[in-house]
Amino acid sequence: MQLLFSLSRDQELSYKEAEKRYWEVIDNTFNLYLYNLYVVSEITALAEADAAKRKSKHLPTEEDKLFSTKLYQNDLIQDLVNNAKLQKKFGALNFDAISNKDYFKKIYDGFVKTDEHKAYIAKKSEKQDHLDIILELYRYCRKDEFFNELMEDNFSNWIDDKSVVVGTFKKSVKILPASDPKFYEDHFPDEETIKDFGAVLLKKTNKEDKELLTIIKPSLQNWDHERLAVLDMIVLKMAITELIHFPTIPTKVTINEFVEVSKMYSTAKSKDFINGVLDKLMKDLVEEGKIKKAGRGLVD
Repeated sequence: MQLLFSLSRDQELSYKEAEKRYWEVIDNTFNLYLYNLYVVSEITALAEADAAKRKSKHLPTEEDKLFSTKLYQNDLIQDLVNNAKLQKKFGALNFDAISNKDYFKKIYDGFVKTDEHKAYIAKKSEKQDHLDIILELYRYCRKDEFFNELMEDNFSNWIDDKSVVVGTFKKSVKILPASDPKFYEDHFPDEETIKDFGAVLLKKTNKEDKELLTIIKPSLQNWDHERLAVLDMIVLKMAITELIHFPTIPTKVTINEFVEVSKMYSTAKSKDFINGVLDKLMKDLVEEGKIKKAGRGLVD
């Protein structure tokens, strides 16, 4: 959607360049997921220095005496730390150089003061406890201004891709320790998603722009298509492309997903407008035989 928007606004942007950006965005999203793994593991590593500092105190408190480094030394985090292939990937992506280590310290210092961390330190922990505290740390991070600044400074797609990255991070942590050192590669989008769907959707929507406008215009009663929000028109064109060219995707799924996209990126009134126009267009296209789904129940 964003690439199609850029193509519609920037006359100097060629489709070839837009397509190149498409593949770069996919790589950036995957690298963003890896960066989340890196940052969380680096934050936990600060428990080592913290423990040494507490131990060196002349008059340690009871909390200092009870402190341990298990936030870092647990099997789950250590599986990330000792994964040579993953660490090599972190190095290749230059994560150490792009990170503000002072931010790691600020996040760590805030987290160790939480009731959740104090309760974790105070008891004997099993694998589930280690998993729970890592997920709790990650939840804390996502609310922290320094963590979000780290993400936004290094990855412009953090806001757009946050939900998918968060979900992938959680899935990754839950399988640790991983039997396969390349476990993280399983989370790179499969070819069907990025090539057979995403790349085709971009190409066909761009190539068939005039034909799509011809399909849409009759449904815009009392609306001047030239005065519609640019994103609304792009969303409609993408949705129609998906309805016509992707026979295995149910029509209801297509409409619902593009309504959600309009809620996230367009105007306050776009949701109802997109839903109404797509519902009418879908019925018209079915009657005209332009929507043909490869399975029962895919047209509704």
